[in-house]
Amino acid sequence: MIIVNTDFIPGKEIKETLGLVRGNTIQAKNIGKDIVAGFRQLVGGEIKEYTEMLSEAREIALQRMVDKAEKLGADAVINVRFMTSAVMGGAAEILAYGTAVKLE
Repeated sequence: MIIVNTDFIPGKEIKETLGLVRGNTIQAKNIGKDIVAGFRQLVGGEIKEYTEMLSEAREIALQRMVDKAEKLGADAVINVRFMTSAVMGGAAEILAYGTAVKLE
C-alpha cells in the first residue's frame, strides 16, 4: 500500500478514485504517567509521556485508515492528513484520512 500526502504518486497513474478513507483512535495515558507529565509541565521541557501517546495514536489511526482502503481494493491512499483534537484532559483523538485510489 502506497501512502502519500500529495495528490499524485510520481511515476504512477491513478486509474480510479474509490473515495474517502479514515481511521481514528482516542488515547489516554494512565494516571501515573499523567502525574509525571504534570511535574514536567512545571519544570519545562518535552513531555515525553504525551509524545509517546500521540505517536502510538498516529500509528493506530494510520493503520485503521489503511485497513479500510485495503477493504475497498485500493492500491494507494493519496492526500493523507492527520487531525488531532482534545477529548478531555489527558486524552486526545487522532484522525487519519485520505483518498483511496486504484493505480494503473
